[in-house]
Amino acid sequence: MGKMKVIVLEPMKEAYVAEIENDLSGMQKVVEGYIQGIYPFEEEVCFVVNEKGKINGLPLNRALLDNGKVYDIIAGTAFICGCSEDSFDSLSDEHQEKFLAMFIPRDLCLDEWRDHSDSHQK
Repeated sequence: MGKMKVIVLEPMKEAYVAEIENDLSGMQKVVEGYIQGIYPFEEEVCFVVNEKGKINGLPLNRALLDNGKVYDIIAGTAFICGCSEDSFDSLSDEHQEKFLAMFIPRDLCLDEWRDHSDSHQK
């Protein structure tokens, strides 16, 4: 099927652009397991995550925000790619630039998430 350009998000590491195989086994290799698409953006862009990342206790990665509030968190390595109704595709150059800037190193700190989840468990 060829390759696609994505942004890889590894726990506690800076986001980076990579070319990966645009097939199921290539995507599963990146996330180290079964894939799940998450569609939090208005653009035709999505996260592809390890479907069982949280259940399997993978390291916490990036928080998902809505109006500045954490509503979920990705566990394990994930990637951002272009998407349509039935396929995953390369990110455009514009989307690569936008989403790399969105996941700058300050987003690597998960203390706020941990504080938030701890306060809801008490």
